[in-house]
Parts: sequence; C-alpha cells; structure tokens
Amino acid sequence: MLGKIIEIRKNHVVVKLDIDITTQASLMNLHVVFVDGGKRQVGEIIEISKETIVINILGEIVGDHFVPGFNKKPSFKAEVRMINLEELGLIYGKQQIDSNGYMYLGTSSLYSNYRINVNVNDFFSHHFSIIGNTGSGKSFAVSRVIQNLFNGSSYVPLKSNILIFDAYGEYNNAFSTLDRANPNIGYKNLTTNTNYPEGEILRIPLWLLDVDDIAILLGVTTPQQLPIIEKALKLVVLLRNDNENVKAHKNDIIARAIMDILMSGKDSSKIRDQVMAVLTNFNTEDLSLDTPIIEPGYTRTLKQCLFVDKSGKMQDVEVVVDTISKFMIENLELKKPDGTIPFTLSDLEKAMDFALISEGVLKSDKVFDYANILSVRLHSLVNSDYKEYFNYPEMVDKASYINNLLALPGGKKAQVLNFNINYVDDRFAKALVKIISKLVFDYSIEMKERASVPFHIIIEEAHRYVQNDKDVDILGYNIFDRIAKEGRKYGVLLGFITQRPSELSETSISQCSNFLILRTIHPRDVEYIRNLIPNISEEIVESLKTLQPGVCMAFGDAFKVPISIKFDKPSPEPLSNNADIIKLWY
Repeated sequence: MLGKIIEIRKNHVVVKLDIDITTQASLMNLHVVFVDGGKRQVGEIIEISKETIVINILGEIVGDHFVPGFNKKPSFKAEVRMINLEELGLIYGKQQIDSNGYMYLGTSSLYSNYRINVNVNDFFSHHFSIIGNTGSGKSFAVSRVIQNLFNGSSYVPLKSNILIFDAYGEYNNAFSTLDRANPNIGYKNLTTNTNYPEGEILRIPLWLLDVDDIAILLGVTTPQQLPIIEKALKLVVLLRNDNENVKAHKNDIIARAIMDILMSGKDSSKIRDQVMAVLTNFNTEDLSLDTPIIEPGYTRTLKQCLFVDKSGKMQDVEVVVDTISKFMIENLELKKPDGTIPFTLSDLEKAMDFALISEGVLKSDKVFDYANILSVRLHSLVNSDYKEYFNYPEMVDKASYINNLLALPGGKKAQVLNFNINYVDDRFAKALVKIISKLVFDYSIEMKERASVPFHIIIEEAHRYVQNDKDVDILGYNIFDRIAKEGRKYGVLLGFITQRPSELSETSISQCSNFLILRTIHPRDVEYIRNLIPNISEEIVESLKTLQPGVCMAFGDAFKVPISIKFDKPSPEPLSNNADIIKLWY
C-alpha cells in the first residue's frame, strides 16, 4: 500500500506516504486505485513531496469496465495502491486485442512499451483535431496515424477515402509507399505544381460548380454580387452555341440593357455615350451601331440616330426606342446549368460580361463598383496560370469526377488522396479546399444510401482555411461549419491539423470529439484549449507547454481518460524537417 488518506478536497485526495519515495522510480502522473470494500476508484498522481502525494480522481472500475467520473469520493478508510496491469488495460486498452476494429496509435509515455490501441469507430467516426506548435511533431503524428491505419495487419480499410489537403507538399514522401504493406492499398498525389508535377495536376470541372462555388472562387464581398454570378451561369451554356436561338437571346440581353439606359432619365449626352459603349463591346450581326434604321425616303444607322444636337436633345430617341424594342423577347426564362454541358473559364467570362450589362452595370455607379470586381477577378483568373486547374479533359458528372479522383491506373482504388496545394497562393488555396470539400459533401448528400461511402477530409494548417470568414454573411453558411454540424450523418468527417486553434472557426472546431494535442506554447491557444475541452485539469493544461516533440495528450470519445502518447517515428517520414543551416551555410 502507498499510505493512508489524510485529506479529501474537491477532486483531489491527499495521501500520507508509508513508503520511502526517494527509493522509488518517479510516480508522477501514474495511476492509483482506491479500494473501499468492493468499490474501486482510479486516480492520477499530480503532486509529490517526500511525505505526501496528491491524487486527482478520474473514475471508477465497475465490473470489467472503467467508467469516467465519480458520484462519491473515496472514504478515509480506503486502501491506496498502484494500479495493476489488468486494471490499466480497462483504461488504456488491452495489449493483446483482435485487430478487427482497432488500430495501434502509439505507446504510453508513462508506462514503458505499453501500446495504446484505439477503437477505429471511436476515433474515425467523429471529427478530430491535431494541435501543436511548429516543430512539435504534427506532421509526424498525422503520418504515423495514417501509416498505422494501413500497416497494422492484413485487416486494412480498403474502402476508406482519406483526402488530405497538404499545405506544404510534405506528405507525398510519407504515403507513396503504403502499398508495400498490402498491394491492394492505393495512394494518389494531386499537385498544383504545373511546371514540375510530381503527380497528376489537380483539375476541377468548372461545370460542376454552382453559384456558391464561383462566389468563393472569385472572392465575393457582398451578397449583391450573387445574382450576377447566377445570371452568368444561366447564360454560359446558352452562349456556348451559335444558333439562331442564341442570337435572339443575345439580342434580347443587349436590347434590355440599352432600354434601361434610354429610360434612365439621364441627360442625352450620357445616354448616348453609354448606349455606344454597350454596342461597341456587345453586338451581334443584327444589333450593333451599324444596324440600319429604315424610314420613308432614307436609311440611317443606329449610331446616327444617337446624335445629340446643340440644345442637348436626342431628337430621334423615339426611333431608337422603337428599333431596340423589336429585339426584346417576351417571357424569356433562363435555366441554371445542370452539370450536363461543359464550359470553360473563357465561356464563363463572356457570360459574365453579358450578365453585367443585363444587371444594369452601366446605369448605376453603385452596381458598377461591386459588379466590376467580379469581372476583373474572373478576367485575371482566365489570364493566369491558375486557369490550368479548370481545364478538365473530359465530360464528367459529379459522381464520375469523385470516382476519377480516387481512381488509379489499371482500375485500382486510392484509399489516400493527397492534394498538394503548396504551389498556389493562400487565397486561391483556400478557395480550392472549400470547393473540393463542398463537392465531396454535396456528392455524399445526394447518395441514395446515406453515409454508405465515408470520406475523411484532413486539412493541414487548418487555421489558414477554416476560419470565421464572411461566407456566413454572404452565402448563408460556411462549408466547414456545415460539414462539422451535419457531416457525420452523411459519412463526411473532418480532421483539422493546426498550430493556432484559436484562429479556427469556433463552430467547426467545437464539433471535434477527439483531440491529439502536442506541445502548445502560445498563451492564447493554451487558454483556448482550456476552454475547448471539457473537464481538462489545470495540471494537464500546464503540461502541454513542455511536451517533447512527438508526444501528445489525447482526449475525447476514443479515450476514457486523458492519455499521454508517444508516436513512433513515421517510416518513411514526411518532408517536414528544418533546414540544416550548418550544412547549407558551410
């Protein structure tokens, strides 16, 4: 026995030692059992002096189960002893287990060579987060968890779909040899490096994107921009063709834009200038500045009828109105694209131009200000290297696209899909992460058998992409918040890898049920973790600041109590090592 209870306060029990602590190995953070008749309660040693130890009560052993929490504290007559191996197995998990449904995570940093095996359902059927400062071992932890999942035994998750957004391009090295353990395991690397691709170039079929996706891609700043994008998407399929019906629709759009200008009440000179600007940039064979206006005895062009006399009047305005009105179509209805007709960024840009004049961009300075931003950003995208990511080689629907993402040559399936987004800027990378995550989520929602094909979306440097941004105000939702709240029902789970949890969307990270927390120093993040995780003790919070690289504190549904875990070194390692300054300098 260790000694006798001399004090019970709040959640702590103070024991006067009957042993010589100076002759013992360190007992700090080890577990003890309070035996009181047939009742066994478990605690953790959190303070030690030569005469006493302070123990934090964790839970109770009931039959062959450990139940976290307690209803009553130990009595003063309870015996206090160190936990035995069988009892430890009820808390940490048994050493010898059927591999079906379990995976090896790491070893206990308290009990030498004690394996921590977690239930796969308890860990992977919930959102999770891996947190730690740079250099604490996050990339090693992620690599080791995935490697353990596929290297554990012959029982491997062949139907899994793990999508990793790799912010620094460091995971390809860690996962490219997964098939060595089992030839049925597949890995695929999609890259944004178009100059020296180390895998397939990431490409997205533009016609599968909806209004919200295009809004994210163009970085909308106000909800008033959404109708313009919606109009452009309605027009893009129409304008791809060149038949008489398309010409009639083009004429209708141009005519309505001109009619709005003619009826705006502005002075004649401004009306003339704006009408000429529209017809200079947007015209057809039938409707242009050279359109003939035939009157008894002579013929003039539309441009000639826009003449403003010395008194500032446009004498032929009625003639112009009558001519323009003939090109307007009654009861014109445009439909949104349904993903069955492909189009390019250039097609979308042309449609955007027509959408802008259709929405009256020239008759209102306010409309022009927020609408022109879309035009400029789309034009920049069309003329940038980033356009390559939307140059999809074949016509596919959403289901085919998702299946193609996970397909390898020869028909083999990839269980791990790595998106290397290291070669694009942060704003565009954020758009890619959101758009692909939304495509996967929408695909899962549309499945007949709900949650029959699970997807795990793991986001490295999540604080750069999963933020409290303006999406909620503009679109009405944040895609990661939505997945965090609804994803489990459809089998879409999130994994956030971050060094700044306080910068993540509060809604998203609050839905995480499992946490692997490596060394965390920043006061704001430490305080955030303290408030984020229920029932976390002050002792554990303080210990986060001094954890060794590769050691984490594990909390959540997969762990009955907070557990200190040391990860094995991944093999092969991710490319996340620091620069060797001595070697490079000298």
